[in-house]
Amino acid sequence: MQTTLSQPHIFDGIGLHSGKPAQLRICPALENHGIWFIRTDMQIGDNAIPARWDRVEQSSLCTKLTNEAGISVSTVEHVLAALSGCGVHNARIEINGPEVPILDGSAIPFVLSILEQGLEYFDTPLTALRVLREVKFGTDQGWAKLVPSDVPMMSFHINFDAAAIGIQDKTLNMSNGSFVRELCNSRTFCRNSDVDAMRANGLALGGSLENAVVVDGSDVLTPGGLRHSDEAVRHKMLDALGDLTLAGAPILGHYIGHRAGHAITNGLLHKLFTSPGAVELVVCDDNLAEILPGVGATLEECVKVA
Repeated sequence: MQTTLSQPHIFDGIGLHSGKPAQLRICPALENHGIWFIRTDMQIGDNAIPARWDRVEQSSLCTKLTNEAGISVSTVEHVLAALSGCGVHNARIEINGPEVPILDGSAIPFVLSILEQGLEYFDTPLTALRVLREVKFGTDQGWAKLVPSDVPMMSFHINFDAAAIGIQDKTLNMSNGSFVRELCNSRTFCRNSDVDAMRANGLALGGSLENAVVVDGSDVLTPGGLRHSDEAVRHKMLDALGDLTLAGAPILGHYIGHRAGHAITNGLLHKLFTSPGAVELVVCDDNLAEILPGVGATLEECVKVA
């Protein structure tokens, strides 16, 4: 069955890259609505932006969506990961600025709020995207691919020269509450040496040790240290789930990312939907619906990692 939120959820904060304050309201929506962002600060023209793979505009270090009128919203990946990881299929996301607030740098504030209030269920059948054959997309930075799998899987490999991160690998079955238990509290991260360069280019203006893991060689500068020894690769998986949500339906397949970022995952979705015979839309029966991300996720699981 399709789902939506039981009531609106409100979040106040600043954008990681813009440094501008914003309020986000995640609101219930009807069945078959999908996920849309609404720029409430735009009073004239088309202020609705679909959360869809073909509305992604290339940007640095985040995912930015732009509608046909040129209205955009950026850094959408964490809230989208939270919705997908909690099994939410329909939502209207109202925002009064150009960037989603970063909050603590992870998805857990969204997840806690969603699970605390619960979901509303529709009788309308849920559809999923079944990967039928391998599709791969890469650049000189890395690559990602989707391969057939009976359950939703994700694998990720990263390799950073900072000793506090280094080489990390992780594979997860993304069924049920796996996102809530394993990924949702993992924060965005960067090297201290990158901070000045990002700010010189107008990025990370709202970044701080309160909303990102900052490392310097083998040292973690963020107070309290890491939430997981492999928090960095977990966060990359969180980002990937958010970016894959732009497919418009849960993906039944195995996503494998090798030093992949937002642009690579979006390029993979373009490849998936333009490759004949690579994917099919299936109506979920009870057995299939039970193994999709978010199904059965509980607040108790989330509180344990909060």
